[in-house]
Amino acid sequence: MRLNRWAAIVLTLGLWASAAGHISDATADTYPAKPVRLIVNFPPGGSSDIVARAMQPHLERLLGQPLVIENRPGAGGVIGLDAVAKSSADGYVIGLGAAGALVINVSLKEKMPFDPLTDFVPISGLAMTPFLLAAPLSFAPNSLAEVIALAKEKPGTISIGHGGNGTAMHLTAQLLNHMAGIKLNLVPYRGSGPATQDVLAGHIQLAITDIPTAISFIESRQIKVYSVASANRVMALPDLPTFAEAGLPGYESVGWFGFVAPAGTPPDVVAKLNEAIVTALKGPDIQEQIRKIGAEPMPMSPSEFSGFMRSEVAKWAKVVAQSGAKEQ
Repeated sequence: MRLNRWAAIVLTLGLWASAAGHISDATADTYPAKPVRLIVNFPPGGSSDIVARAMQPHLERLLGQPLVIENRPGAGGVIGLDAVAKSSADGYVIGLGAAGALVINVSLKEKMPFDPLTDFVPISGLAMTPFLLAAPLSFAPNSLAEVIALAKEKPGTISIGHGGNGTAMHLTAQLLNHMAGIKLNLVPYRGSGPATQDVLAGHIQLAITDIPTAISFIESRQIKVYSVASANRVMALPDLPTFAEAGLPGYESVGWFGFVAPAGTPPDVVAKLNEAIVTALKGPDIQEQIRKIGAEPMPMSPSEFSGFMRSEVAKWAKVVAQSGAKEQ
């Protein structure tokens, strides 16, 4: 009798396991069965938001569901990614994060609400873009050398905006102070969009911004730019010198952003999202759109993006140490 009872229990457990397996398979087969929410951790008008919206129709077509973009700015991108980390791990909430919140803050902040390397599943990179030094048309210097000379003549009197404490733009501004031997006052904004708008309005003398955010203002000659922080000149602005060409050799800083999901998101769901993102990024039309605004597509497998993030943590830790940057 006892043996029969145990046999019944084992049979029941087997049926449960089988049913659970079928449910999991069915979920994987039907994903996505409803709209997917994409949390962008910067406000509208910034580079990550611009590229996300360029990708939106392509991803909707490939996934067969609406992609709802939700901007959650603040704390250098940490607020938006924290919301992603605390979401259900079912693939219906994913995040678009930049280098700051995903890799830089590990070295810069004493305490983070999440661990970027364990609380997320990397899906794919999206795009990479170098930073620019921009100013209002009314600002007197007309070259990087003149900016540095004025900053040395009047230390502590020139302010430079950046995309928020803990962002790559923050470190880029700090690195300029360090490498040029000057003292610019660092002013944090809630992303590159607001910082660029304040330069446009003349509320601040300088800003570290990026090409997707600033290119329309550059082309319409509403702001001036001195140099680009990449190793080589960029296709979108071929006449703009690099920092090295403009007199600051060794100065290089490139921003990037990519897609992540909450830790525990099923691998088959991550694979479907990765396939859609990579397929879209390899399409000639989206590549042209991204390159036209000065960014470079960054398609990666989940494992490639994971390895890239880990290498970036190590790279930016050295920059933080060398520049003496601190959380403001």
